[in-house]
Amino acid sequence: MNEVLTSAEMRAHEKAVIESGAVTGLQLMEKAGQGVVEAVFESWPELASGGHRAVVLCGPGNNGGDGYVVARLLQKRGWDAQVFALGSTENLPPDAKTNALRWIALGPMRPLEQVELDPQAAPDLIVDALFGTGLTRPLGPPLAAVIERYVNAPAPRDRARVVAVDIPSGLCADSGRSLGASVRADLTVTFHSEKPGHLLAEGGTSCSKNVVVKDIGLPPFQSAHGDVAGISRNALPAPAVLAKDGGRHKYDYGHAVVISGPAAHTGAARLAARGALRIGAGLVSLATRPDALSEVAAQSTAVMVVPIEGASALQARFAEDARANAFCLGPALGKDAVAAELIRTTLALRRATVLDADALTLLAEEPEVLADLHPGCVLTPHGGEFSRLFPEIAERLAAAPTHGPAYSKIDATRAAAERAGCVVLFKGADTVIADPGGRCIVNAPEEGAAWLATAGSGDVLAGFICGLLARDMSPLEAAATGTKLHTACARAFGPGLIAEDLPEVLPKVFRSLGL
Repeated sequence: MNEVLTSAEMRAHEKAVIESGAVTGLQLMEKAGQGVVEAVFESWPELASGGHRAVVLCGPGNNGGDGYVVARLLQKRGWDAQVFALGSTENLPPDAKTNALRWIALGPMRPLEQVELDPQAAPDLIVDALFGTGLTRPLGPPLAAVIERYVNAPAPRDRARVVAVDIPSGLCADSGRSLGASVRADLTVTFHSEKPGHLLAEGGTSCSKNVVVKDIGLPPFQSAHGDVAGISRNALPAPAVLAKDGGRHKYDYGHAVVISGPAAHTGAARLAARGALRIGAGLVSLATRPDALSEVAAQSTAVMVVPIEGASALQARFAEDARANAFCLGPALGKDAVAAELIRTTLALRRATVLDADALTLLAEEPEVLADLHPGCVLTPHGGEFSRLFPEIAERLAAAPTHGPAYSKIDATRAAAERAGCVVLFKGADTVIADPGGRCIVNAPEEGAAWLATAGSGDVLAGFICGLLARDMSPLEAAATGTKLHTACARAFGPGLIAEDLPEVLPKVFRSLGL
């Protein structure tokens, strides 16, 4: 998984490395500008030759300093570069001022207010170096008007490519939320690591697929969590994580138990059970109420069907069976008193447990049950369920600040995991997974995954996670791996996907991983 640094972490990291004497701020700025130019030519090889035109928009901070480097490097490669600056050169930070003066030695620098692009002679490249990761307030009306008229407008965009330095101006680097008007970039070039704003909210939708990370020579960041970074971008697992050894038997890969509800409401549980089986649990049982037994048995083959009348029967059947090592409650569980007792009894077993759908609704209605959660649990709420489970946290997330540090979906998920004492998987186009210790994994929006917005897909995800828990993955690893494979299945299947397809396309995804 790739590290993701917040804007504060990135600033602190750069500051510490500079203060150590290993590198100067000016050297980092030069490498950043070089990285932008390299990324542009890598993305659009046809621009690598000279004779092209660029408009570079430079802001009043170090992001603007990166822009002056880009303009200078393009000019030296035979480009016609025009620079428009926001604010006075005298007020720039020292390194940015140095690069502004280097540019002035090569060409003119005009005020941003004078920018005017001829639709009939649009530039080949527009460089957004206005504001980087430090922006915490909306852009003022004059600047917003410049962005909408000269950067985002259909002409010149019918010809010009737009590259953003670090993050599109107007997006919050920590939450991904738009702070009003924001640049729509075709390519974003950031440095050392991605930032949360590249993966979350509007940033996740607009630039998560078109971000290039350039190395500027900084060492790995050491977080308070003991790993490389407290936040990581989700990635597909190595084949060895999912492979099976031919010398082992089914119980070596765990026994996943999905608990269902009353008759005529078992479809979601059957989807979860199928997902757990496909992802490699050695044995999957679907524990169902007696009135639904024939319904479930008629539509299950490899999944074992176990009649469970209530909490006492669940206790009697599984308390002494240590091989039943992972449980899933929620899909088609029901919301009655029997379902609530099944949750309490399962939690008392202190085994790996996924709580989804109806189980989350019951937890919200009976908050005291949250105290029964344990570190082996994984909660998988969507936005509405999250708001009911953690109302104060959700309110803070919804109240986006107009200035100051952002409160992001990462912050909210971490706070929820700490409060619950277990892993929380906050679903959405941008899915965030956190454990109580603060480790966090972000599953960014991906091209081709929109068809996951279909009934039952979340039930399959719960089954995937349960199956991976049965295979002895940690709750955080199971939640992250299940989420990534869930997305991979949607992308592999393509348009027309329905929930039943997800488990069936998993073998194709496994083969693509080299299994």
